[in-house]
Amino acid sequence: MQVKDRSKGSGSLVTQVGESLRQAILSGQYSAGDKLPSEHELTETHGVSRTVVREAVAALRSDGLVEVRQGAGIFVLGADPALSARKVDKARVASDLEVLEIRTPVEIEAAGLAALRRSPAQEEAIFECHRKILQCIESDQSIRDADLELHAAIAEATNNPLFRQFLESQGSAIIPQSRLVPETRTAEQTAYRKLIHREHEAIVVAISDRDDQAARNAMRDHLVGSQARYRNLLRDLRSFAS
Repeated sequence: MQVKDRSKGSGSLVTQVGESLRQAILSGQYSAGDKLPSEHELTETHGVSRTVVREAVAALRSDGLVEVRQGAGIFVLGADPALSARKVDKARVASDLEVLEIRTPVEIEAAGLAALRRSPAQEEAIFECHRKILQCIESDQSIRDADLELHAAIAEATNNPLFRQFLESQGSAIIPQSRLVPETRTAEQTAYRKLIHREHEAIVVAISDRDDQAARNAMRDHLVGSQARYRNLLRDLRSFAS
């Protein structure tokens, strides 16, 4: 469980320490009500600074796995990952779903028109946005901004300015704000981002091939799939609350 590599950035160390503690909790090494080692003991065990330990514990707190009792220490709340659900805002998830629902018919048609109307320069812009998403995944960065740029580039390629204006009127809200996978679960987060990248790739390839029906189908699969993922999250939150 020790993390001794000080050559890595503090963010990487925070992730490593957080995952180590998370696995210890989920595996049953620490049960609900147990007290974790003190901050000093954690810094010694993992060979990191107090700042790293505090940030790792803060991530566990945001996922609902531990609580910090002033003057008493860090205590485990439970080993059920569903506890993290209570930290997610149900109203925000519902709002994200509403935005996805209104985007779907508009962007399905935009993808089809982009396949028929895109210029070589617009095609290259779409491919460049797609490459940026992969670069973000490979460097373990958020794909949110790059995702927005890709959808805007597709809207631009319709050569109907109203499609882009529609997306711009929604602003950054067109990309869901709620996290389906916590940032601290790096392997799951990477897998989720790669799934989105594959869905985008089907859209991009169809537009490049000037296959308007395939482009519509790929965009439908992407956005309807996103709706399903957020409905599942909302269902889980409601079940947890009950």
